[in-house]
Amino acid sequence: MSYLNRENASFSKDIWERIDEAAVGAAREILTGRRFLEVDGPYGVGLTAIEVGDEGYCRQPAPDEAGAVLSQASAIPMLRKGFELSVRRVEGYESMGQPLDLREVEDAAEAVARREEEFIYYGQPDFGLEGLMTAKGRSEVTCGDWSKVEQALENVLKAVNHLDENGFHGPYALALSPSWYNQLFRRYEGTDMLQLEHLKRLCEVGVFKAEIEGAVLVDARAGRIIIGQDLMTGYSSNDGIHHQMFASESLVLRVEEPGAICTLQKKG
Repeated sequence: MSYLNRENASFSKDIWERIDEAAVGAAREILTGRRFLEVDGPYGVGLTAIEVGDEGYCRQPAPDEAGAVLSQASAIPMLRKGFELSVRRVEGYESMGQPLDLREVEDAAEAVARREEEFIYYGQPDFGLEGLMTAKGRSEVTCGDWSKVEQALENVLKAVNHLDENGFHGPYALALSPSWYNQLFRRYEGTDMLQLEHLKRLCEVGVFKAEIEGAVLVDARAGRIIIGQDLMTGYSSNDGIHHQMFASESLVLRVEEPGAICTLQKKG
């Protein structure tokens, strides 16, 4: 892991372990895509692209002409956020047992995790990367007013029917915007059952609150998250006041079955 430059840091292995624990713990609180999609890897920081689609001739060769067979590739983005730790506070922890504030580590890891979620759900159209909310060939449902208790179940059932018709019979995961997710903590009239509990019976993989608009219902066969480098922390330099550091990872969502995805959006 020499590319992380850890050997140039002046602090101990114990501090690196604490930094890594803080980074992973903070990111885990935000990440949702990894909870219901297959994760493939990590393969290493050197993985910069993967082949996608089928190979084929760029055009049909003439009888006396050599054919040209082309492969298609998808880039694997690297996500990175810098942070810094006080030289004095690190030394105070190591030599005097003072508390070590790792909020900067957590903030950087959270920033990387939020960007990962953005790529999983929305992709990056400028670079030809699809997300669950933008994949071509997905189904779509226009939703009614979720302030009405029965509306959420009605709309999600409609999405389930779309996936069923496409040959994807579950199990399903449902990711929701924070406002839609929070509305599911109401009880059906005359019962003790929360809407959330009801939807979890339908979406057996889980119901997740994510930073998206609307919602997306996914059969687990929709695709895979391919990881080059999983979330890691590294060292840049020491300016005498702060240790300059970074959190980084590389990954891409490979949508393999767009018919296994149904997005739910508000009217208008």
